Amino acid sequence: MAVPWLRILDTLIGVADLAASRRSRREAEPEARRELAGAAGGAPGLGGLEARLAGVMVAALKEVFERDTRRLEFEREQVEAERARAERALRLELRRQAVDREIGRLRLTAGIAVASWLGTLLLAGRLAGGGVGPRVLVGCGWALLIAALSAAFLGQSALSRAANEPDRGDGAPSAGPAGRLASWLIVGGLALIAAAVLILP
Repeated sequence: MAVPWLRILDTLIGVADLAASRRSRREAEPEARRELAGAAGGAPGLGGLEARLAGVMVAALKEVFERDTRRLEFEREQVEAERARAERALRLELRRQAVDREIGRLRLTAGIAVASWLGTLLLAGRLAGGGVGPRVLVGCGWALLIAALSAAFLGQSALSRAANEPDRGDGAPSAGPAGRLASWLIVGGLALIAAAVLILP
């Protein structure tokens, strides 16, 4: 009977491979246990990796918080700018309304001055036969009425300039001294004309 040398050789190689694999498995088991223990207990190799990951996460969170802070500051600045714009628009609208009211008052004053002057022209025929005193009084009254009309126009032009320069002041727009004087000039002119009518013969 022939000896099966190939089978024996094959078996010996298999046994040697088995022994080598068991030895390498035994050597690998303590390494794996050490790595697991290091992961659980903080081995230097994995601890450095964890520290780097933690640093990266902290940096990312800090960047997110900074970006949110910048966004909130930007939104706050936008809200402040919008509020300032709305306040300025409200101030301009209130100023425009005050200018319109004052111009309306001055136009009414100018209309009263013109109507009074035209009304007193009806007395011209009566005054022709009167003395010098009533004529002088009516002439002075007419001069005051024309001065009132001029003052009203001056006040309107001052208000128009104030309306075209809205940022010049926060106070109510003024027609100036001429605009304030216009109504008193009308009263003075009508008083002189009334005195002239009273002293007519």
